[in-house]
Amino acid sequence: MQGLDYLDEDTWGTVFRDVILLTLIGFVAMVIMLLPHITPKEEESEDHKAPGNVVVEMHWPTNMPYDVDLWVQAPREVPVGFWNQGGNTFNLLRDDLGGEGDATNENYEITYSRGIPQGEYTVNVHMYGPIPFGTTVPVGVVVSVKPKYGELRQILETTVNLNRRSQEETAYRFRLTSEGELVENSVSTLRRPLITGYKGFRKEK
Repeated sequence: MQGLDYLDEDTWGTVFRDVILLTLIGFVAMVIMLLPHITPKEEESEDHKAPGNVVVEMHWPTNMPYDVDLWVQAPREVPVGFWNQGGNTFNLLRDDLGGEGDATNENYEITYSRGIPQGEYTVNVHMYGPIPFGTTVPVGVVVSVKPKYGELRQILETTVNLNRRSQEETAYRFRLTSEGELVENSVSTLRRPLITGYKGFRKEK
């Protein structure tokens, strides 16, 4: 009887190991079969996250809760900013008021385009609200371009200092080809008012 008991225990041990091994093999096989279906979804998700073709970002220090505005102008179009948040090419994603109505401490505005019209682009920063006397707000401006069949790449970066209310400065004027290439020797900071010199200014927030 003891010999039979020993054989039963050994048989059940073998069966148990076989079941665990088969379960593991089945799990691995399922993962391998699912991998081809998971990868395209991840790539599609990244494509959906990708911004527009011309992306202009503006940011200023989190400890400076002042109302700075980003204004951009595509070739042959009206400026896009807080009171005209959408044009044929550009859209302003959000009008950041500084410290007011913010869920985070980030001071950040972004404008993105649909397509890349050929011609000259203008990027301005504007101090909308008041700031204490003697205060300087450093505003970072970054321009990136994503060609139709390429990756998003940064082409321009600068810092503009604002120190008074209603101050408007041109961060960049530049030209792009229809393929999203920066035209050589086209970049300048020659001032072009988009808001303070634009008919119909000033609209209140």
